[in-house]
Amino acid sequence: MQKRIVISVLAMLMIVGSLFAVPFTLHNSSLLSIPLSIPGVMNPNLSPMSDSGVDLAVGQKVYFFVKKKKYLLLEVTDALKGKKLDVADLIVNRRKELGL
Repeated sequence: MQKRIVISVLAMLMIVGSLFAVPFTLHNSSLLSIPLSIPGVMNPNLSPMSDSGVDLAVGQKVYFFVKKKKYLLLEVTDALKGKKLDVADLIVNRRKELGL
């Protein structure tokens, strides 16, 4: 009986979590692969000149790497819904902000 309750609660949480997912596209405009880290979700490696559609929860953080050190690239908000983000440009701008 308790096992069914736990499974039901987990299923409901998954449904509720998907309702707050924000769909958007990560675009790599560079000629190099871009490794990213999305904790608890995946660690994608964006291929050169490619698009990757994602559905991430509001508040989810996305990180990039410089010399094997992880830095925050962006935090998902509703404002990203349906947008196409140029990850290469975001990284260039973020590196400038961080003085890297």
